[in-house]
Amino acid sequence: MESMLMNFQSDLGSISSEILSLQRKSVTMSQQLSNRQLIRGPLSQFIEDMTVSETLIAGIMDCPVTEKEFLIQLQTLNHKINFVKEQSFKEAKSCFDVKDILEKLKVKAMAKIRTYLLEQIYKFRKPMTNYQVPQNNMLKYKFFFEFIMANERNVAEEICGEYIDTMSKIYYSYFKSYSSRLIKLQFEEKASKDDLMGVEDTAGKSMFHKTTLKHKGTVFSIDTRGEVLSSQLEAPIIVPHTASKMRYHYEALFRSEQYALVDNACREYLFLTEFFKVRNMQALDIFNQVMGKTLNLMIKNLQSFVDDCYDTIALFLCWHLVMRYQLTCHKRAVPALDKHWETLTAIIWPRFVYVFQLNIKSIQMCDPIKFNKETGPHYITRRYAEFSAAMVSIVEGFPCEGATQLLAELREAVQCFLFKMAAIFPSRTQQLVFHINNCDLVLGVLMERTQDPSKEAESFREQLNTCSVEFVEEVLSPHFGGIIQLLKESEVLLEKGQTDDLKRQEGKALALVQSFTNNWKRALEEIYREVLRSFPSLVLGGILVQRAMTQLVQYYHRLHKILPPNARTQLTNIHHIMVEIKKYKTNY
Repeated sequence: MESMLMNFQSDLGSISSEILSLQRKSVTMSQQLSNRQLIRGPLSQFIEDMTVSETLIAGIMDCPVTEKEFLIQLQTLNHKINFVKEQSFKEAKSCFDVKDILEKLKVKAMAKIRTYLLEQIYKFRKPMTNYQVPQNNMLKYKFFFEFIMANERNVAEEICGEYIDTMSKIYYSYFKSYSSRLIKLQFEEKASKDDLMGVEDTAGKSMFHKTTLKHKGTVFSIDTRGEVLSSQLEAPIIVPHTASKMRYHYEALFRSEQYALVDNACREYLFLTEFFKVRNMQALDIFNQVMGKTLNLMIKNLQSFVDDCYDTIALFLCWHLVMRYQLTCHKRAVPALDKHWETLTAIIWPRFVYVFQLNIKSIQMCDPIKFNKETGPHYITRRYAEFSAAMVSIVEGFPCEGATQLLAELREAVQCFLFKMAAIFPSRTQQLVFHINNCDLVLGVLMERTQDPSKEAESFREQLNTCSVEFVEEVLSPHFGGIIQLLKESEVLLEKGQTDDLKRQEGKALALVQSFTNNWKRALEEIYREVLRSFPSLVLGGILVQRAMTQLVQYYHRLHKILPPNARTQLTNIHHIMVEIKKYKTNY
């Protein structure tokens, strides 16, 4: 029994050892399975990345480059080439098995891509080509250039160089042709040095001179020219052959040319950055290689116009167009034309200031003796009114401190000219009539053509009001001067409390009241005729008539207060005077 139990114990110990052994084997096998499962994914990926499939070979060798399958297999090939390069540094032996075939596929792919991209570039050279079509085709396959750039820089440089050379010539040819045809649409007769604001109407004209106004743009008025900064700013460009019978101011042609540049240059810059994968200075460098000759041509064309330009409004509008289009480029995230805009500004602005100052000097140098002695609006004033309204209306939309300063200098010169002109008239009334007519003209044009309050309008309104007050006194004085003088003297005596001196004036007061009673109706009629005869503007004349009548009524009320009772009873009833005054109220 004991022996049997000992054997049983021995068997149990043996089983326990086997269980332990099996447990250890189980743990080992579990670890091995876990390790194999852990490496299975990377190993499978490694094998997949390393092997070259028949599909890849067929896709690269046989598929046309424009088919989607070729692009898919090219991306796969690119990935395998990069993977093999990476594994070569880790000395993976399997790299040697696929290196040759990958190299051959790479060479084949690059040859096909190079041929395709060059074909697309050569399509730009065909006459009447819409550049966007081949560019859009190239952008569909922008990975082609990325593949070549990563694997063969020499070929990439060849393609880039070919593109730059082709597009540079195309843009230059297009803009040279367009600019030369566009400039033929300009008004035949341009502003000259004889078209300054202070130059006499007869200057530069001989008895054989013939003015062709229909071919000459206005020099001092803006009319619809300002539309290039608003409704026409991004309007379709002018097509020379369809507009051959039209004539334009230079700024309209400049707008069309520069807007064509903005459209083409912005599209080109965005294409270059997207297709050639360039940024910042590298992008600007390639852009300048493509557009450089074209930009130089346009700068030269502008310089040619500016050097002989005396049209201040055209220069100012062109300067504003440059500012507006620079903002447009920034909105489109294209900084490539910034230097171009700076160059154009450096050409336009100094000439603008120079011609503006010539106009100021021409007014400062005016000799009033040479002009006709007419109290109506002077033609120099009309020029100034039109010109200042044009400048102010432009500045309203885009403030310019330099232009505002020049306008202030011009305003001062014109006001000095008006004072010098007024001095040639013998009577103060004529001088005031001249001032009022001219200030009213300037103010009227400014109020009609501008929206915001301006220093120009404020200054001439103040001057007009001052002259109007004095004119009313001048026009009342011949008819009611005695009464007005008596009134003012009596008010001074009353203020000082000198009642005795005031009583001594009773006899004089009675005589003046009697004269007023006998003549006031006739005086009103004469004042009415004199005022309307002095002012071409019926509206202005009507306003001044009413101011004179109103001032007379105020004097009459004040007179009534200071007269003694016996003189007061002889005064005409104010109601009768008011009824008579209403007859002269105008409806203008």
